[in-house]
Amino acid sequence: MSDISVNDQIVKLVELQKIDYEIYDLKGQLEEKPALLEEKKELFEGKKAKLHELEEKLKTIQLGRKEQELELKVKEEGISKSNAQLSAIKTNKEYTAKISEIENIKADMSVIEDKILLSYEEFDRVNADVEKEKSNVAEEEKKYFSQKAEIEGEVKAIKDRIKVLESQKTQVGSEVDPAYLDMYEKILMRKNGLAIVPLNGSICGGCHLNVLPQEINNLKKKQELVYCEKCNRIIYLEEDL
Repeated sequence: MSDISVNDQIVKLVELQKIDYEIYDLKGQLEEKPALLEEKKELFEGKKAKLHELEEKLKTIQLGRKEQELELKVKEEGISKSNAQLSAIKTNKEYTAKISEIENIKADMSVIEDKILLSYEEFDRVNADVEKEKSNVAEEEKKYFSQKAEIEGEVKAIKDRIKVLESQKTQVGSEVDPAYLDMYEKILMRKNGLAIVPLNGSICGGCHLNVLPQEINNLKKKQELVYCEKCNRIIYLEEDL
């Protein structure tokens, strides 16, 4: 590689940088995809959880009503028993007490019947919510699996593109001086995928700070790689490419 000029090396490094920058961007997208998919899944699971909560509420209403109906039956049996006992009562005091007992049971039954009636109304209301939520869940499920397939397709496309780029990188990298390539790779890792940047007037294209006049002079000499004193990235003159 010693017979290749510094300028030619810079041309290759810039080419390499374009490849690496795309790889870096694509890998960033890959890191975001699982979180995006999890977000979609959480929305879907949230809808299912709401439906489950409503269905459990419906079961509780049904169970409560069955208990009330059972209690009502016990009360009815109590009245039947008390009515049967009336004919056997000898004194007015006992008769009055039994009648009072029957009236109290009837009052209790009236309260229970009201509760049962309200439970039917509540059941109808919650059941309507359940049916509505079932529709929402079905729609959300369809949407989720569609988005899941789309994201998985994007992930595959990104991975395939990265493979192509990595193959290109290997090819271009083989044309760069090993010492230069090693330095480039080290900067690339430290500087978030941006190792070589153009000089914009007297401003570094990486850190956007002024480059020292001496460094600019060294750039124009084209005898060695020049680094920004502020961010340590390799800098180059676009007009030399």
